[in-house]
Amino acid sequence: MTLPEVCGIRIRLQLERNTRQLALFNLAIDSKLQGCDLVSLQVRDVIHGSQAVKRATVIQKKTGRPVQFELTPHTRQAVEAWVSEAHLQPGSSLFPSRVHDSPHISTRQYAGIVKSWVTELGLDPAVYGTHSLRRTKATLVYRRIRNLPCV
Repeated sequence: MTLPEVCGIRIRLQLERNTRQLALFNLAIDSKLQGCDLVSLQVRDVIHGSQAVKRATVIQKKTGRPVQFELTPHTRQAVEAWVSEAHLQPGSSLFPSRVHDSPHISTRQYAGIVKSWVTELGLDPAVYGTHSLRRTKATLVYRRIRNLPCV
């Protein structure tokens, strides 16, 4: 995704006051996590006390390796607002499912949410998906510094 596309989605979510989806979108960009790892985040992974952390580390399901990522100020603010609004506890899922059988939203639900963001912006949902969000931050950094090893 390009920076104007990212800003377009972010602004729409802010105007709609959709704190849950704004937190999900911002974390998807900042964390660069695969969908399964993103949806299974717990509150304690990104919040200590009532404050969002500047840097988080989670274990990837696919590789079993830890991955560290920074949360930008926009993301920290969105996550704090979502946790407060939803009255989430440290041990609960950051994006809980509304279905009682599942602790968090599914990757399929996440993909549908991404599709709705892309469609609302007038983009082709066949071109953009959850993996597009995963690559966005690295792409934007590369375009700015043109140094692949640094990215």
